[in-house]
Amino acid sequence: MEPPFDTITREDNKMGHDRGDESAKMAIDSALVRELAELLSDTGLTEIEVEDGTRKIRVARTITAAPVVNYAPAPAAAPAAAPAAPAAAEAPAAETHANALRSPMVGTVYLTPEPGAAPFISVGSTVKAGDTLLIVEAMKVMNPITAPTGGKITAILVENAQPVEFDQPLVVIA
Repeated sequence: MEPPFDTITREDNKMGHDRGDESAKMAIDSALVRELAELLSDTGLTEIEVEDGTRKIRVARTITAAPVVNYAPAPAAAPAAAPAAPAAAEAPAAETHANALRSPMVGTVYLTPEPGAAPFISVGSTVKAGDTLLIVEAMKVMNPITAPTGGKITAILVENAQPVEFDQPLVVIA
């Protein structure tokens, strides 16, 4: 049975050993190697190295990329069908939102700090530079989006829990 790790290396040259001489090779503690490999799996680390005097053991594993997850089209289709008439009106409006604050990442936008709470901003409210306007969740990380300058909120271009794309207009501050 193959051990659950990819590589084991040792520092033979430091110890003056010749790799070709079987009698000069370091005795490998297979229980220690298995314990280190298990520790890699348990902690999610990619490699670990242990040094004990002149003995050094390094265990590493290969990380594979996470699978690509596609969003289900059903939730996106329902909101797109409802604002079909305003979509025509939004095309000219997009040109007037050239100075809108844009999303710095792909994610899901949240207008409230937590479900059921009051929104961070509303149309007509005044904000100062650095005030949190909304949150964009990307890869389970909540990223606060702050006002770059002070002013009055003239338009909120997204809805709560809406997926957003990179550089998508979010809020207009005048």
